Amino acid sequence: MGQQDSELKYLKAKTRVEKLKAFYTHLTVYFVINSVITTVKMMNNLNNEETYDEAFFDFSTVASWLVWGVGLALHAFSVFGLPLILGDDWEARKIEQYMNDELEQHKSNK
Repeated sequence: MGQQDSELKYLKAKTRVEKLKAFYTHLTVYFVINSVITTVKMMNNLNNEETYDEAFFDFSTVASWLVWGVGLALHAFSVFGLPLILGDDWEARKIEQYMNDELEQHKSNK
């Protein structure tokens, strides 16, 4: 059982690292893309003779930050918040439950 525990711990750690990597990638893309969108919109607004404040605080300029930010916050919650609420071992308990269910189902089908 020791090697199986070791493999399960490895898979759990690998999954956690993949989730973190996906979140950090999402965060990076969020900042890069929204910075480009904001720059383009502000340049457009400034070319239309708006002041810097009018161009920057225009709702269409910050809308993508806000809307996408909600999605990013939900992603962050799923990576960081959910384990705090459900506990660190929740994932392992669920995996064990599903494996046991599958084993019992397999036994009953024979």
